[in-house]
Amino acid sequence: MNKKMPSLNREPITILLVEDEPAHAEIVRRNLMIFPAAHRIVHVEDGQLALDYLFGANPGPPPDLILLDLRLPKVDGLEVLRQIQMSEELKKIPIVVLTTSAADEDLAAAFHLGAMSYQLKPVTFEGYTELYQTDCH
Repeated sequence: MNKKMPSLNREPITILLVEDEPAHAEIVRRNLMIFPAAHRIVHVEDGQLALDYLFGANPGPPPDLILLDLRLPKVDGLEVLRQIQMSEELKKIPIVVLTTSAADEDLAAAFHLGAMSYQLKPVTFEGYTELYQTDCH
């Protein structure tokens, strides 16, 4: 399986942002606005809402990219990854893990479950900007 990161500088894409910290979600949103294309960002605040969006009775449009925190209420990010990997259609979506966990077990599990990138959350707005400018081009 070959996942390719969609270019954030071309056509608009739908991004599913799974983040329980409102401040972190806002920083991600602001950083995505620096790219020329107008992206549709769907923000959910826990793992269960992410699964509902992807698999629920009335699922949203499949995202082109998922930005996923690991430490989530209700259902953690690793379980979200497990569920996505069970779907032939959804497991093709590139998933970037954005987390505060530097634990080797989390890193290994995320890649084993299909994440294409594992990024530690920067602690400043400038850190997020640098992260997006290097990883999203």
